[in-house]
Amino acid sequence: MNSQTTLDSIKRSLVALKMPRALELLDATLRQVEQGESSWVEALDRLLLEEQTLRDNRRTRTALRMARLSAIKTLAGFDFAFQPSLDRNRILALAELKFIERAEVVHLLGPPGTGKSHLATALAVEAVKAGKSVAFATLAEIVTSLAKAEREGTLRERIRFLARASLLVVDEIGYLPVVPGGGNLFFQLVNARYEKGAMILTSNRGFAEWGEVFGDQVVATALLDRLLHHAVVIQIEGSSYRMRQHADLVPETVRPRTIVTPQAGPKRRGRPPLRKTEDQQSG
Repeated sequence: MNSQTTLDSIKRSLVALKMPRALELLDATLRQVEQGESSWVEALDRLLLEEQTLRDNRRTRTALRMARLSAIKTLAGFDFAFQPSLDRNRILALAELKFIERAEVVHLLGPPGTGKSHLATALAVEAVKAGKSVAFATLAEIVTSLAKAEREGTLRERIRFLARASLLVVDEIGYLPVVPGGGNLFFQLVNARYEKGAMILTSNRGFAEWGEVFGDQVVATALLDRLLHHAVVIQIEGSSYRMRQHADLVPETVRPRTIVTPQAGPKRRGRPPLRKTEDQQSG
């Protein structure tokens, strides 16, 4: 009777402490102890580990939803063999997330379908698992939200919100034209995060084309001045993974072309190596 009373008390405590996994496994764990298959210390350790795992998984799922990662991609699911131009070890080095601690900007450049968004999402997932706050959106979505905030008089608050995340992923730069004034709004966000928060940018356009992308060469230059100061530039050269089964049907005139990127500057602290333009080195 005393044992049953104590067991009922433990179950009530687990409910009050919101430990559903430990409650679910309690009876089976006690039977293992009674049968000599486990000590009390081992049993308690197992219950706590199971509960911690449940909470970590729940936190990760919530963080992924908050980051607006609609499709979950992983580095394990990326076909590095299909993109031989990509340095696998360099990507895995990024997955260590030191670039977030250094508030660096990672540029993933390449033609459509070469895996830029997959890699950006996979690195964002790694950051979420590590407990980092992450925000993920296309450039068009960010500019739209900033323009809406400007009309409503809440631009400062919106920029402050987007600047708060440890990692901001901006996908699809260059795929859609930026609305008039959008480049200036995006610059304000970049400036707010400069040397304070890490970013990952994906684009199918070379840096020399950013004046055309943003409709303003002055704004594009100001953006690149900040986005290339502490930067990791990764060029992906190759065919579209999505079109791999139908490559012969694509006319040669519309097949992806290699994006020309600035020459690499001197290596800087840590891995992976950073790249700068000569103007930024002298500035």
